[in-house]
Amino acid sequence: MYQLRFLVLVGMILAAAAIRLIPHPPNFAPIGAMALFGGACFAHRRAAFVVPLAAMFLSDLAIGLLSGNLSLGLHRLIPVVYGSFALIVCLGFWLRTRRTVVPIAGAALASSVLFFVLTNFGVWALGSWYPKTWDGLVACYVAAIPFFHNTFVGDAVYTTVLFGGLALAEKGLPALREPALALSK
Repeated sequence: MYQLRFLVLVGMILAAAAIRLIPHPPNFAPIGAMALFGGACFAHRRAAFVVPLAAMFLSDLAIGLLSGNLSLGLHRLIPVVYGSFALIVCLGFWLRTRRTVVPIAGAALASSVLFFVLTNFGVWALGSWYPKTWDGLVACYVAAIPFFHNTFVGDAVYTTVLFGGLALAEKGLPALREPALALSK
């Protein structure tokens, strides 16, 4: 039964990653939710990291190839972006025994804030758009504020879809439920 659950989780994450390929508002994407969901739902920690990050990499690659500009999908901030998502997977680990509405909502908000703080610091530190001063750092964060709304709403929507979809699937097909012992692996 673990194999069925694993395949369903992989399918859900790949479907979420594929959504990135259709037009959407800036930063309204499922990637934060994918990382949180992976950390919370895969029984094995390795899968919790590998599946969402690999799905994101594949969708980044597809975005670059479909646009005809590979640097749109694969860019110099990838270590910061992927690092932030690895940390969001760790937030998902905290959710493993707390998969109820309030903790999930709190973790989704925390993941949005984490992504905002880390990636905009990366833009300032690695980019050439802002001076490497305190004022430059503040200007970078201020310029990013309008994008935070979409990040937060996207994380909220896609977190609801992924966690809610799994809860409905588990209700309809009890074989998808994960044994409690598998959560510790």
